[in-house]
Amino acid sequence: MQTFISILRGINVSGQKKILMAELKALYESLQFTDVNTYIQSGNVIFKSNEKLSDIEFAIKIEKALYKKYGFEVPVIIRSKDEIRKVISANPFLKEKNMDEKRLYVTFLSEMPAKENTEITKSLDFSPDIFFIIGKEVYLCVSSGYGETKLSNNFFEKKLKVNATTRNWNTVQKLLQLAK
Repeated sequence: MQTFISILRGINVSGQKKILMAELKALYESLQFTDVNTYIQSGNVIFKSNEKLSDIEFAIKIEKALYKKYGFEVPVIIRSKDEIRKVISANPFLKEKNMDEKRLYVTFLSEMPAKENTEITKSLDFSPDIFFIIGKEVYLCVSSGYGETKLSNNFFEKKLKVNATTRNWNTVQKLLQLAK
């Protein structure tokens, strides 16, 4: 049985796409996932499954169930517990001394972006905000908080042409802790 983390985009934000965590947990259990746990209201779900599906197949399965129950689309991004562990260890900002971890975020991408989109995006400068695209993640260090940066989910979705959702560094670490 493998442990997965699903990260939902855009629920419970400013009263939009409201989903109660107890209902979300029940929905995952109805999909035959086990050991289902949610973390905070932004749509982080840890679950186990024996199914041999790709990340995208898991995401589609969950997205369809969410649409059937709620009548609105919710993009879902899946990572295994091991992938989250690698995301944490690969953070290039952690090598810097005196890094304020409250300024760190990870944008999770639904799939590997096309190389040409990645190269064009990497060439853009939004100083003092800095980002690194590594595989299916974008590591962010923002100067004034995520709400103030131009490096939003919409920005990366438009430039990289894949779905994206962002979590702060504390949440990323907590998701791994809860997946253990």
